Order: sequence, then structure tokens, then C-alpha cells
Amino acid sequence: MEDIKILSRNPSHYKRETKTELHPVHRNISKNSNPLETVREYQRALNAQKLERVMAKPFVGALEGHTDGVSIIARHPSKLNVLWSGSQDGQIRKWSLTSRKTTKKIQAHDGWVRGLAVSKTDKIVTVGVDKQIKLWDGDEFSDSPEIATIIGKSPFTSCDFALIKDESSKFITSSSVVEYWDSTRSDPIRRWQWGHDSYNRVKFNPVETDLACTTVSDKSVVLYDVRADEPMKKLKLDMQSNGISWNPQQAMLFTVANEDNNLYTFDIRNLGSAFAIHVDHTDAVLDVDWSPTGRELVSASYDRTVRIFQQGKNRSRECYHIKRMQRVFSCAFSGDAQYLMCGSDEGNIRLWKTVAWAKTGVLNFRQKQSLQYSEALKKKFAHHNDVRRIARHRHLPKTIYKERMKMQTMISSRKRKERNLQAHSKPGAVEIKSIAERVVEETME
Repeated sequence: MEDIKILSRNPSHYKRETKTELHPVHRNISKNSNPLETVREYQRALNAQKLERVMAKPFVGALEGHTDGVSIIARHPSKLNVLWSGSQDGQIRKWSLTSRKTTKKIQAHDGWVRGLAVSKTDKIVTVGVDKQIKLWDGDEFSDSPEIATIIGKSPFTSCDFALIKDESSKFITSSSVVEYWDSTRSDPIRRWQWGHDSYNRVKFNPVETDLACTTVSDKSVVLYDVRADEPMKKLKLDMQSNGISWNPQQAMLFTVANEDNNLYTFDIRNLGSAFAIHVDHTDAVLDVDWSPTGRELVSASYDRTVRIFQQGKNRSRECYHIKRMQRVFSCAFSGDAQYLMCGSDEGNIRLWKTVAWAKTGVLNFRQKQSLQYSEALKKKFAHHNDVRRIARHRHLPKTIYKERMKMQTMISSRKRKERNLQAHSKPGAVEIKSIAERVVEETME
């Protein structure tokens, strides 16, 4: 018996899913049948890039409650909707990002909370200018949240938990010295000091949990191995660094936020030059945080803006600012890298989308297909001048725009002086160094 051939159609090819959608039109996707395909795709890419800027609404909401500037924020290492923050009035708060409300508040210190860290088991360690280290139970249902108090000899500036598997008792603090602690003991396991300056910020490596890094007020960055009695390496920069963050996917990379308006990424295997330099800020950078994916980093600056940089790129992808936001002291990505948070001087914590034009909520199949097609077109024609210009353009406040123009004039003037000096000197008399090499003044072991 012979097979009978019949025509069959899929209703999804010619029917609408909702009444507001257009009727789908059958298109011939054969390459040879459409000689104007590239022209049409370019126009679609241009329209998609324009729509991206029209639909860019990155601000999600503000977490209100602090009565003073938010000095530090820390996300929970294993819970996506939990955020902890500390302010300059000594109060720490636990936030629910889904409801955007405070679930727990504690008057932790007398004065500025300089450091706050969260462990996987919901333990909290805080340090402040009152020379105290305090351990807390982060559960909002606990009756007595305070677990222990340790009195130090000098005001503390920072702290961080070691993300060791199945253990959350080891943490590190910085003050006039760097100390490695066990929460079950009242004395530090190890104490390090290199010079007589104070330490600004300390961070554990999230992958190689025995490695730590600190920034020092003498313009240097020091690396430690907690198993050794002496520091490993010291790297001296041109200006002081304020914040530090390790890449969670590439354990050898860390980034420091510097006073010279830039961020510098270093590879611990070669500290003689910077691995990457991130520019665009017009004032001192106060904090930096890598995303959990390791592909982007966010920075908070004294110029009242938050910027997002892609890995290996020296220019920022996004610049977030609003009229009422003051100097931004701290920033952090959410656990899924879909959002970022920043704490500023006027007491608010603001929640932003990492992709300004991203749609939130449930999307049907055709909406997802349309977004994927638009992203593919923008990527295909990203090198074209018009598409690149629209993608790059951002509206900035007048003060930041003027400072940016002033900085460009200063940089071009410095480059012109260097060219003139090389042109009117004997061959070899002027040492030619790249910008990445000039950042590092000295390395010591």
C-alpha cells in the first residue's frame, strides 16, 4: 500500500498567541532569494539599538531606613534575596530584596560601621571605629543576636569571612595590623604588619580560600597566605587604593579601586604591570565588586555615579546616576548577577538592573525569540559607526561631563609633553613605558 502525501500546517506559524500581537508572516529565509538581506538586517539592527536606549530603565527601587550614610553592604553568599548593610550611625540591617523591606536591625557599634561580612551559615561579623569586633546570629527569629565581642587595640577598617566549605568560623580583619581570627578564640591565629601604615580594606579569595589581599594607606597592596607567618608580596602604586575585589571565576585576578579615578586589575602571577585599566570615573573610586559570573565588575565613586565594566574592557558599559544620589560608598552585585546594589551618603540603598533595557517578568515564546534576534543583529553590526555611536552614548550630569572634558584635555597634554620629550632627547635617554607598567612603582617580596 502506497503512502498518501497530505499538506500539514503548524497553527503557531500563522496564528497569534495574544490579540495584541501582529499576524505572523511567512518569510523565505533562503540566502539566494533575498539580495537585500544585509541592508534590511542593518536597518533592523539600527532600530533595535535605538529601542534599547528608549527602553533603558535601570532603576528598580530604593531600600529606605538608614538615618546616616551607608558605609558598607554585603550580599549573602548562598541566599539570593538577602542583603546586609551597615551605616555610619553604627546600625546594621538585614534586607529582603523581594519585598524591599528591613527584616532585622541591630545597633551594632558606637560610631561608624567600617566592615561587615556574611558567612554561609548566616553568621555576621562587624567591625567599627569603636575598636570592637562583634559576631552576630543573622537569623531574624533569634532572641539574642549577639554571639561574641572582641576588643581590639585600634579602630578597625574592614573584615571578611573565609568561604571555606562547611566552615564559617575563620575571618580576617584590618586596622593598624592585619589579623586572622577563629570565632571560637579571643586571640588572633596570626598577625601581620609590613610598615607602620593603616590598612584600608581586606578581602579573601573566594576560590583559593587561603589567599587574602589588603590595601594600605601608603599606596600599596599586600598579598597574604594565611598559612604563612609573613606576607607574600607587596605592590606599590602611584596613589592610594580604597576598595578591592577578587574575580570569583579566575582566582588569579583581583581589582583595586584607586584614588586616581581609575580601577586596576592585576594578575598575581605578574605584578610588574596592570592586567587591565578601567577608566571613565571623574573622581576617586571608593568600592568595587566582581559579579558572580566573573564577566563584569561594578564600581562606586565619589563622583556620585555607579559604573559597570566588562572584563578586559577599559571603558564602562553603563553609568547609573540619579539626581538625589550623593557620594557612593559601597556597591555589590546580587547573587544571580541580574541586579546590583549601591549605598550612598544620603542613607539610601538603591537597586538597579545590570542590563538597563532587560525585560522583567514572564515572556512568551515569541517575545524571547524577538529579543534573541535583536541581540544577534546588534552583535553582528556592532562595528558600524551609527550602531556603535548609539550604543555608546549616555546622558551625564553637567558637572561630570565638564570634569570628563577637563580630564581628556589633561591626558592629551601629558601625552604631547611625553612625545616632545622623546623627540628632543638622545635615543635611549628617555625610557618608554606602557601605561600598565607606569601604574606600578615597585614590587617587593
